Amino acid sequence: MLQIYTGNGKGKTTASLGLATRFLGHNKKVCLIQFMKKNVEYGEINFFKNIPNIDIIQFGTPDFVDKKNSKPIDIEEAVKGFHKAKEVILNKEYDLVILDELNVALDFDLVSLEEVIPFIKEHKDKLELVITGRYASEELIEIADLVTGMEEIKHYYQMDIPAREGTEY
Repeated sequence: MLQIYTGNGKGKTTASLGLATRFLGHNKKVCLIQFMKKNVEYGEINFFKNIPNIDIIQFGTPDFVDKKNSKPIDIEEAVKGFHKAKEVILNKEYDLVILDELNVALDFDLVSLEEVIPFIKEHKDKLELVITGRYASEELIEIADLVTGMEEIKHYYQMDIPAREGTEY
């Protein structure tokens, strides 16, 4: 089935990692492909790198992407990420594939929705597939089996508290 975790609230990637943990607890194989997050030492990356049955592949740069002024490298990395996602899904080696921040890569026009939708639609019933990130497109929402919207009601960023180790990274 296809699950989408979207919305402006915190917890989309965290929810997908919780599902990954559940799959791993049943000795199933997981692949986490992260878009727009390369070379970032997130706590979950440090934790999962020594756990069997999960592969984590990052695409992007360590820099934030400017939606209105993306760089060619941002597009190249996102396209490489989606090509890897296609390869992983077609190989049928994993029980769960998480495409973390693919919604954002699509919204920023780093990857073509016209390429993503037909592929996802064709393969979403062959494994458990999770797509995370703000700005989920109506087209993806329409073909999804489950959509969860994380709504921000209050966040400490509004009090100028920066990202904290263990909670945001």
